Order: sequence, then C-alpha cells, then structure tokens
Amino acid sequence: MNHPSIPHLILAAVAFLLGVSECSASTNVPEDTSFACKAVSVSSLSQTANSPAAASAVSIPPGQIDAAIHALDGIVQDRLARTGVPGIAIAVVHNDVVVYAKGFGVREVGTDKKVDENTVFQLASISKPVGATVIAKVVGKGKVQWNTPVVKYLRNFELSSPYATRNVTLGDLYSHRSGLPDHAGDLLEDLGFGRTEILRRLRFEPLAPFRATYAYTNFGVTAAAEAVAKSEGMAWEELSKQVLYRPLGMTSTSSRFSDYDNSPNKALLHVRVGDHWEAKYTRRPDSQSPAGGVSSSIADMAKWLRLQLANGKFNGQEIINAKALIQTRCPYMMSNAPDTSISRASFYGLGMGIAYDEAGRVRFSHSGAFALGAATTIAMLPSEKLGIVALTNGMPVGLPEAVISSFLDLVELGSVQRDWLALYGSLFAQLFQNPSRLANQTPLANPAPPKANSAYDGTYLNSYYGSARIVERSQGLVMLLGPKHLEFPLKHWDDNTFSYIPTGENADGISAVDFTAGSGGRFRTMMIENLNENKLGTFTRDR
Repeated sequence: MNHPSIPHLILAAVAFLLGVSECSASTNVPEDTSFACKAVSVSSLSQTANSPAAASAVSIPPGQIDAAIHALDGIVQDRLARTGVPGIAIAVVHNDVVVYAKGFGVREVGTDKKVDENTVFQLASISKPVGATVIAKVVGKGKVQWNTPVVKYLRNFELSSPYATRNVTLGDLYSHRSGLPDHAGDLLEDLGFGRTEILRRLRFEPLAPFRATYAYTNFGVTAAAEAVAKSEGMAWEELSKQVLYRPLGMTSTSSRFSDYDNSPNKALLHVRVGDHWEAKYTRRPDSQSPAGGVSSSIADMAKWLRLQLANGKFNGQEIINAKALIQTRCPYMMSNAPDTSISRASFYGLGMGIAYDEAGRVRFSHSGAFALGAATTIAMLPSEKLGIVALTNGMPVGLPEAVISSFLDLVELGSVQRDWLALYGSLFAQLFQNPSRLANQTPLANPAPPKANSAYDGTYLNSYYGSARIVERSQGLVMLLGPKHLEFPLKHWDDNTFSYIPTGENADGISAVDFTAGSGGRFRTMMIENLNENKLGTFTRDR
C-alpha cells in the first residue's frame, strides 16, 4: 500500500510500534557504533530486566495472563463476527511455550475450508522483522554489520545524492531513515517492474535529509536485503530458508510467492465489496520479498516468536547471535512524534516497531497489510516473555490489531479498556480514501470538448516510470504503461483532462490524466495524477 499515511496509521498511530530496553554485547561480533544499544553482557539480561528503567508500576497478578489466554476465543469470535473477515489464526507464546494456537473461520469465503494452525497466510509487512532476523544471523557471523554501506555489495545501487549513495547502510534502510520518500518504488511494482529495475530507478526519487527523516520504504528494505544476499552469494529467498526457516523447522514458511500459491492449505486474499467479502485479487509480492513477500502459518510464526523472546535461542540452541538480534529491537528513528507534550512517541528499530505502553512496558510489534486482501500483526512484551501473532485473510479493517490490543489489555490491566475495533476501523478506513481531485465528483454535464484523438496519441517518456503510449482503439483512447504495456482506457472528463482507473495494490479508484498543449496542434506533456505523488508523474512526448 502506497499511501503516505500508512506507516503512521499502521505502525504508529495504532500504538503497536515497539522497542527493546535490554541491549547486549558479545565478543565474537565486531562493534557497530552506528547501530548499537547500550552494551551489557548477555548474561546480565535478567538483571537488566529488573532495573528501574525496565520496571512497570502496573503489576500483573498471578493467573492474569492465563485468564487473558482463556478469553481469546470469545474476543476473536466477537471481532470476527463484527467485521465479517473470512478467517483468522492466532498463536500465543509465553515463557518459551506455545500456549495457544487456533484458527477461526474459513480460508476461502463460500467454502468450508477451515483455517487451522498450519494454514498459510501472506504476511505482508511482517516480512520486515522476519527479514531483519535473517540479516541478524549474517551480522552475527561477522560477514556484514548493520553499518555496512549497501554499495559494498549492491554496487549499482544509487540514490539521487552522491553522499547518501556512498554512505547509506543496511541499518539506514531497515530503519527507514535513508531519505527516500514514503513507499518509494511501490507504484513501479504496480506497473509490473521487477525487483532489479525498481531498485535501479530509486536513483530518480527525491531525497529528504539523510538520517534525519523517517519514511517507510518497502524497496529501501529490499535493497538492504539484496546487499546481504549478495554478500552470501545466494538469492535472498534461499538465504532466508537456509539461515532461519530450516533451522527453526518453519516448514510452511517461504519468501517465494510460488510456494504460498502451491500450498494446499493457503488462505486466499479477500476484500470487502459492499456488505460482503470476495476472494477477488492475487497479490504477487516477489519484487519486494524481503519487505512484504513472506508467507507463513501461526505454527511457524510461534517458533519465530520463541526465537525473538529468547534473544536468538531456540530449544536451548543459539540460532542467532544475541547482540546482532537485539540490535534490531533498539529504537533508531522516531516514527511517530507526540501530538502533544503529554503524548507518547513511538519508534522504529531495524525492521521492528518499538513503543512504550500504558503500563510503562516496552513492546515490540509490526503490522502488515495488503489492500488486496491481507492484514497481519505481531506483538511482544519482552519483560513478560509473551508474544502473540494474528494473521487474517481480509483487507485491513483493524481486526488483528483489535484482537491483540484487547488481549494485551487483559494481560496488563485485567479488562479491555476501549473498543479497539471501532478505533482501528476508523483509522484503517482512511487508507482507502481516494486523494484524486476527480474522486466522488459527478462528471460535468457540458464538459469542454477534447481535441481530435490524433492530437493525443504517441509515445511519452519518463525517466522513472519509463515510456507510456497513448493509442487509439475502437472504443477510444487507451494508455499503455509499464514493461508489460498494461492497458488503461481513458475516458474524457473535461477539455484536455481524461480519467482512468489504476490497478494494483496502491489503486484508490479514479485518477486524472492531464495533457498540456505544445506546438503544431499536438500535446507536449501528459501528467498522470496518481503517479505524481513525488512530482515524478509528468511524461514528455518523444516526438
């Protein structure tokens, strides 16, 4: 999803950005001064957890966590009924034990295909903390560090600033502080460009001040992951399998869409159409696999939660070096500034959200969303060795966030504090508001007529989006975009403005296409409104 508000609504305003207070050092990992928490020994983590800085004034009475777990069935069933989302799966880990794992609803609306703990869902942006765990494994071996420049291994990577190009690191991109604009590259993916070409075209994006601005970027994360994969001499998808999924026994987890697609127990994506839900779209996120392309089950994600809460150990064995993993959960950027002087801020680590909750405890979390039909959330209370994951097969309406917020209220405070579903529902509804000036407008009764079709047809060039063609067909003008020449019929709106309907993850509905006259009775430029968010949407006629 490409809306500028998304990282704030999903990762900050929903109060699920989380952090870490215990940060440790190990003698076998090179010191990383750019991305390091306060150094303490791994053996002192339990003492650190008892320090005043880690204390909460709101104690959790014995049995209260168990009571919250027992209440989960009712919470999930109520929120599922209120939203109509076809299916959801929930797992809870406590004290290194999976204490709850259950599916509700169906994998595909209109069928009796039940969701269970092994049902495979597309994770969307939960792929980021999963991918950061993969990189932590490589960092722990000493081959790369979080402050390794991306260009050391991704030699053709370039940003619009030579200084940023030379200096941007793995950690800069994983903490969204490279200066790239919000969701840079996502619209290229919608048009059919592949990973390599999208990363190449990031050099045309305007940059905000380097290391001073938070802006959530799927393809920034993807560039960092690609650099690490190249340092290991293998594809990112294979690296993830070898260093994380296989050692943890995550047999249903993959970073390849084809593996999800071929699973006999997969949950299809669903969107709400009017008052019902439809399995209408397919989302192939391979081009941004490190940022949004992982698929998994709650049974597998529970294993990942155990690894996280045990600081890199699984079944007593070290899988990930503790220091390298804990670095991912330290706050490096403020992702959501306080609205008032008495509001809490939230932060972003390396692929992980960080926040401090109403009880004064550190939380780690991340949400994921595909507008085409998925919504997912993970959250952890490291002080309580407690983690929860919620995966759904419906477009983002706040369901997984509401379930987890209600559960954590019960854990920490003993009762659900507010109607989380109503709150999150209103926030997520804003994601689907079309910013086009044509949205919700009635076509003019007497628009100014267009010129002859021949005045518009031709090839128009754009360094970022590539060439576009306007051709005349029997039904009128058609716009061809992207490497696969996707066809979009143009409908006259007024004078030299036409409308069209974009497609893909970031499509909001109707958008405008404006032509500007040149010499000789033909048009010189074409501006595509929904592609112009970063002032890159103007195409110039070739000749």
